[in-house]
Amino acid sequence: MVSRSRGAHVLVWEQPGLEDQRPKAYRGGLGTRHWVTFMLFLGMANAYIMRTNMSVAIVAMVNHTALPVDKEAIDTECGNVDSNATSVAASQDGSFVWSSTLQGYILSSFFYGYVITQIPFGILSKRFGARLFLGVGMLINSVFGLLVPVAAEAGYEWLILVRFIQGLGEGPIVPCSHAMLAKWIPPNERSRMGAAVYAGAQFGTVISMPLSGLLSAYGFAGGWPSIFYVFGIIGTVWCLAFLFLVSEDPEVCPRIKEAEKKYILSSLWGAAGSSSPPIPWCKILMSMPFWAIMLAHMGQNYGYETLMTELPTFMRQVLHFSIKDNGFVSALPYLCMWLFSMFISVVADWMLSSGRFNHTQVRKIINSIGEYGPAIGLLIAANTGCNPAATVAVLAIGVGLNGGIYSGFKVNHLDISPRFAGILMAFTNCLANLTGLLAPIVAGYIIEGRPTQAQWRIVFYIAAGVYIFCATFYNLFGSGRRQEWDNPAEDEALAKKAAAKKAEKNQRKAVKNPNEAETAQ
Repeated sequence: MVSRSRGAHVLVWEQPGLEDQRPKAYRGGLGTRHWVTFMLFLGMANAYIMRTNMSVAIVAMVNHTALPVDKEAIDTECGNVDSNATSVAASQDGSFVWSSTLQGYILSSFFYGYVITQIPFGILSKRFGARLFLGVGMLINSVFGLLVPVAAEAGYEWLILVRFIQGLGEGPIVPCSHAMLAKWIPPNERSRMGAAVYAGAQFGTVISMPLSGLLSAYGFAGGWPSIFYVFGIIGTVWCLAFLFLVSEDPEVCPRIKEAEKKYILSSLWGAAGSSSPPIPWCKILMSMPFWAIMLAHMGQNYGYETLMTELPTFMRQVLHFSIKDNGFVSALPYLCMWLFSMFISVVADWMLSSGRFNHTQVRKIINSIGEYGPAIGLLIAANTGCNPAATVAVLAIGVGLNGGIYSGFKVNHLDISPRFAGILMAFTNCLANLTGLLAPIVAGYIIEGRPTQAQWRIVFYIAAGVYIFCATFYNLFGSGRRQEWDNPAEDEALAKKAAAKKAEKNQRKAVKNPNEAETAQ
């Protein structure tokens, strides 16, 4: 029941009246697609390690006692501050005298490079393939990570440049991972496979935070440089393994079993590779399901950045409790999110395989847990009062429930357009990261000089409101069905139309200037 035309594999059960003709599930156990998923998981973990290790290392790099310090505004509603509990040992200071503003520029330089390469790499990966861009990009990220200690000694300008280049190299990780998932993973396995890959972000953070702290205190080469040497070498090894052991798609993979290849290709409607037709930009921009994913992604990043960046500041300024003092507590929310994302992804795929729910219903139900859950958590955190334990619990539960987004809007690009999923993710991830940068700016403006519980309540209410609005928009306009502008059945007609238009243009040019036409012939 699978029609083939120049490499296009048509998912027949997505066509009206053919829902009962699905191919039987592949029973061959672990296969090549699981290996690809595992490698993408490690790549995502490596990417987030490279992204977050500087925030840990910079604490050991900076000589805090040599900086002119302005007394931080502290709220006293929950009692006075214990000076002994908030003191920092001068013996742990580094050698760099960088102001808080300069530290902010250093930390943000990575993300500027990361954001601006999202869309270009999404487009290029569609035309030339995702594997090479992902592997080489992350190789650049890892190699330049090894240069961080040298750049820091040379001057902060060089360090900013190196971190910016690292960000450029990491740009392909999300759109290219999405593009490869579209080529390798059948629709009914995308929830758990996609969640497994993107959960690498939380896994990488859980590994990076405590291990970076240990390397900073006990590592070689003076402590903090060992962070970049260790993770840089690990990242380089992964990149080489990925480039040599992972193929672009099942059709060109020399190690995949024929039965698994047939199972994957028969499950996909239209090849997701570079042979696809031109990108239908206008139709994409007029597609409400695309905008539903866009809004959900933007709301997620704004709320997530508020949840993870501002709650620790709230606990320090209002509750006088520093979450940074305990490595386990710092990593706990990410651990909860990782574990919950794995659990809910299995639930999502069970809902699909049971036949009781379609893709649209599953994506909306799971995404509602992933975005309404943190919103409720923020509303509760705004009213916990002087209770650090309750705030930490809300942080862990709220971020944990946030893991639902990986089986919600995060894999929804693959549902509505497998062939253009990488490009769609590039657009939504770019704008979502820009939106996420607004969270600390808005919070900083609201609490500047007056960190009272009332002001913090405004910060949390705004973030919760953004979560609720964007999740509701997604529930109203989202879809799990493949869109008509990604229809492989129309490829041949579109190709003939484009060829006829080109021939007509050449004919008009030949009539207008016959001498040049004869010369060209």
